[in-house]
Amino acid sequence: MTASTPGTTPGATPQVSIVVIVYDDAAHITDAVRSALSQGSCVAEVVVVDDASTDATPERLTRLAAADPRVRVITRTENSGGCGTPRNQGLAAARSPYVMLLDSDDVLAPDAVRTLLATAVAEQAEVTAGVCVRRELPAGTDTPWQRDLFPAVGAPPRRYDGIDARPEFLRDTLCVNKLYLRDFLDKHQVRFAEGAVHYEDFVFTARLYAARPRLVAVGETVYLWHVRREAGRQSISLRRDEVRNWQDRVDAHAEAIRILDGAGAPGLADAARTKFIDHDLRMYVRELRQKPAAYRTAWWRIARTHLAGFGPAPAAAASPAGRWLSDLLLARPEPVDGAELARACELAASPPRLAPPYLTDDDGSPVLAAGVPLTGLDALPPGRLPLAVDGSLRLGPVCAVRLRVHDPYGLVSAAGPINAQLELRTRLGPPLSVRRRLELTPHADGGWTASTTVDAFELRDVGEMTAWSLRVGLGFADGSRAVTAVRAPGLGKRHAVVHRPPLRFALVQAYGTTNGELGLRVADGVRGGWEVVRARLRRILARLG
Repeated sequence: MTASTPGTTPGATPQVSIVVIVYDDAAHITDAVRSALSQGSCVAEVVVVDDASTDATPERLTRLAAADPRVRVITRTENSGGCGTPRNQGLAAARSPYVMLLDSDDVLAPDAVRTLLATAVAEQAEVTAGVCVRRELPAGTDTPWQRDLFPAVGAPPRRYDGIDARPEFLRDTLCVNKLYLRDFLDKHQVRFAEGAVHYEDFVFTARLYAARPRLVAVGETVYLWHVRREAGRQSISLRRDEVRNWQDRVDAHAEAIRILDGAGAPGLADAARTKFIDHDLRMYVRELRQKPAAYRTAWWRIARTHLAGFGPAPAAAASPAGRWLSDLLLARPEPVDGAELARACELAASPPRLAPPYLTDDDGSPVLAAGVPLTGLDALPPGRLPLAVDGSLRLGPVCAVRLRVHDPYGLVSAAGPINAQLELRTRLGPPLSVRRRLELTPHADGGWTASTTVDAFELRDVGEMTAWSLRVGLGFADGSRAVTAVRAPGLGKRHAVVHRPPLRFALVQAYGTTNGELGLRVADGVRGGWEVVRARLRRILARLG
């Protein structure tokens, strides 16, 4: 006798309802709905919940519904102020045994539903998760989200009866890259927080994981998360200039912890606290030096209050950099500034950097700041040392790169570096890299210097405009390797027009990123100039919009 999929009629082919939420997004809703409809016959319906849009969204939806009977539109008369209420309304209206969620400005990857549904049926899974890719627009740069949680493409799926054995899955707080058995959500009352609640995914996924579903992870990409940083209305996760954004994030995280504790999963609750230290905290700390004093004061108070309730176990399980930053916050009632703030921001980078000056306490032990020891720094394996490398660029047809590799507390030299390499990676467009071997020369004040060159026209020929990050890797005698982004201390923006006979021109720009890293932009002299103008116009129009 063959077992049937829960929630389906024996012998029937199960289908999926896709719930799409939208508010004032006429520019993108058609692409989102069509990406759902194009999944084929496995999609029984696309339930679109319009959260009282005031733009041309209703007209777009009317046309979509007229063109395909699978489109069902639910129109709300009052805006909910968040994403949770319309998603809950769509889940309640869904009729298929399986459901997926889709935002109006994103799209499903081709064959996403078929892949997830086939796996769910074969594995009797209550939740089936696939890879989400963050796509930066308009550049088109793709970055997989939490890729290490998923198997390789084509590899067998990973199966979990609850995530207690793999608490790292708490890092996947997205609700949109998963296929859900609707009966499971209903049975365990897994729903979103209602009303004007932000970071509602945190609460939803906490309820989901607390219910200990049979979860299966596949390696295929199923969801394309579109990140439009120049958009007139930023997504919630990108509005980090507002202290309210941080408060909303902390509130959602606190609610997720309460849910996990209340479900009798204290181990998962502590894992969620560790995730906060290693991910959320570091992501915001690395941006603090660009914030005004009033923001830093409010942010610091909120963070300290939240961390104070964690206890020692979550910090002990965190990465060294996360642990040191947590210790700093708890040790200082008021936010640090100046050199101490700069050091904290460097440690919050990914990978973390420990930049000079290298402070010690009275007995010579390393400290992040007065009274905040860098506990465990001297026990780190070479490949996990927080390297710091400063860089400068002399612009020309062939750009000269000069590097200063620091030696924090003598730990790098003690580990025995045996080789070094500079790698330039594309920030925009297709993933490409250019590598240069480095010869390290000891510096009189400790550490090393190195220099190399990069042909601007080699970089230019990749595309009309390319942006490159610079990274240095050190290989050690034990076979390990440490990598860090090159810092750009004090660098603003410098540019030059360079020429190579007979008639080749390029625009070259060196700049410091918001995280203090060295970047290089190279563009075709004519086309690149026009692209610069277009990019500036896009930013101006986004601000006006």
